[in-house]
Amino acid sequence: MTSSENTLAARVSVDLTTPVAPLAQIRQWLATVLAELAEDVLQDLMLICTELVSNAYDHARAPRQLRVRRSRDSDSLLIEVDDGSPELLPVAGASRLGAFRGRGLVMVDHLSQRRWGTHLGAEGKTVWAELPLS
Repeated sequence: MTSSENTLAARVSVDLTTPVAPLAQIRQWLATVLAELAEDVLQDLMLICTELVSNAYDHARAPRQLRVRRSRDSDSLLIEVDDGSPELLPVAGASRLGAFRGRGLVMVDHLSQRRWGTHLGAEGKTVWAELPLS
């Protein structure tokens, strides 16, 4: 896990090389590195990162990477998760009654105010979401 001196001005990056998603470690690391964020923003950031990283582990191949950085307009955080499965695009679906899964992208959609999507690359894809800071 890497970061820089001014974390909100620069990219924060995590290579996800473990066979199991290190979700607790990611949340702890974000809480430490981005402690200057308002508590509600930090909690929303942790939830979005957890959902996108979980999806990359559950539905895609390695290599995987998580990045968090301030957007160009500086009023939001950009969360990006890369994976090695360009053919498997995420779909925000409705929750199924009684199901324990299937709500992650619905939450990402809500928290990001519908500012999320995918970028396809030659060897994978990036699923991204913007989290407003205000």
